[in-house]
Amino acid sequence: MSQQGLETIESTTQKTHEWIARVAETEHMEKRDAWKALRAVLQTVRDRLPVDVAVHFGAQLPMLIRGMYYEGWEPSKVPIKMAIDNFLAAIQEKIVADRVFDPIAITQDVLGVVASYLGGGEMEKVKQSFPADMQNLFPTLADAA
Repeated sequence: MSQQGLETIESTTQKTHEWIARVAETEHMEKRDAWKALRAVLQTVRDRLPVDVAVHFGAQLPMLIRGMYYEGWEPSKVPIKMAIDNFLAAIQEKIVADRVFDPIAITQDVLGVVASYLGGGEMEKVKQSFPADMQNLFPTLADAA
């Protein structure tokens, strides 16, 4: 494997650990639960997005997180229209942990962490793909900076 390939693997591993650590710190949870939360939120958001927005958003993610994001995705079956209660229930169902977490707080915190790395502009595109009553789950541009 080339040196550049190894550097890419090291870089994406480091970025993934940073994202997980930030979610764990923000939500006061173990890192394994932070990974589950990151996965649950990103995959549920992905399934609610039109294919073009989901693909563009996924392309911005670090390689390891991008792989998790696309895991199990069926583009022919999206977007899945969900009311906010169903959306939050889907997230909560995907987080199998030793304790119960607030799905609203987890969603807001995970999306805040993601926005802090990607920039608010990218998150704004994703946010605008959601119905108005669900957009409060996303950070504002000022929060993401």
